[in-house]
Amino acid sequence: MRLDQFLKWQGLVFTGGEAKQRIQGGEVRVNGFQETQRGRKLKPGDRVELDGQTHVVEKPPEES
Repeated sequence: MRLDQFLKWQGLVFTGGEAKQRIQGGEVRVNGFQETQRGRKLKPGDRVELDGQTHVVEKPPEES
């Protein structure tokens, strides 16, 4: 999952445009480092920080 998609999926932003602004504005950290690439691929265990909150990326549910 891409970083911008994750922010929307978690309800941290309402639109893709808002995700883009906040990521490119340097407000988002991944694994403790500022991330400015909205297309960054996230993997299970990555930690995404925004507005003082940390969210851990979990493995997506298996499709049946």
